[in-house]
Amino acid sequence: MNTEDFISIRDCSAAEIEDLLVLGRRMKAHPGAYFDALKGKTLAMIFEKPSLRTRVSFDVGIQQLGGFSLYLSPSEISLGKRESVYDVAKNLERLVQGIMVRTFAHETVEEMARYAGVPVINGLTDYSHPCQAMADYLTMWEIKGNVERLKIAYVGDGNNVAHSLMFAGAQLGAEVWVATPPGYEPRADAIRWASERARETGGSCRITNDAKEAVAGADVIYTDVWASMGQEAEAGRRRDVFRSYQVNSALFARAKGDAIFMHCLPAHRGEEVTDEVIDSPCSVVFQQAENRLHVEKAIMLELMKNVPVGVTRRLEIPELAHA
Repeated sequence: MNTEDFISIRDCSAAEIEDLLVLGRRMKAHPGAYFDALKGKTLAMIFEKPSLRTRVSFDVGIQQLGGFSLYLSPSEISLGKRESVYDVAKNLERLVQGIMVRTFAHETVEEMARYAGVPVINGLTDYSHPCQAMADYLTMWEIKGNVERLKIAYVGDGNNVAHSLMFAGAQLGAEVWVATPPGYEPRADAIRWASERARETGGSCRITNDAKEAVAGADVIYTDVWASMGQEAEAGRRRDVFRSYQVNSALFARAKGDAIFMHCLPAHRGEEVTDEVIDSPCSVVFQQAENRLHVEKAIMLELMKNVPVGVTRRLEIPELAHA
């Protein structure tokens, strides 16, 4: 990879994304070939948000590559409060060979990458979820055989998952539709970037308030919770607003006959998706979850393989004058 960090799929080229997907698939098929690939190297994992899949996949992934992980909870770090992002970055760069950050503000991960002398991986921010999108497109590739020209319909909140799904789809030439209630569309800058990039790759990015239009003839139907972490106070109001955007059997029937259902999890069953859809043979949500492990191993290997073990930036200490 030409980039030193993995902050957003926007920062990667289409070739780099494809290379990571190929590597992730190879590592999935032949895990034993990579057991010592990051031997002795350490990943610091900073969590400002709770997690199941991110915590387990990165923890297990670095160990399967021969390395170690350190879990750093909000109480231990408290980025920007107990200690500045700059100071955390400068401390960690001398102790570990990589940093994964799962936090709220996207600017926090960008700041960490700017100051740390070791690779930084975005484990999730309120703006993007690039590792999830990588797992999503690996799953689509495994099942559909290709990504180009696939019609991917995302139904729900125009959140971080929607952003990264749009970014990766635009890079890979997919046709991504996002259906949200009025006022809950993805951010304007995300739409603009994805639309412009998709025109270059032969894909498309379309935003609509009509869920039926979005899923018509779709190869993939994707949804996420209606209220993300940090939006709990809005949950009741959002349930009313999003009710008609539920992915149920009637909506799913508008897709292609061999369409698959995807969800980044955790799912609020009975809200954004019904049991009959998420538990159906069309659902690949647990394959997605597993693929987080494989793509994250690929990302860690590409970023950390050339980072030496030991202090990355040494202070020059002048020799003491003889008394």
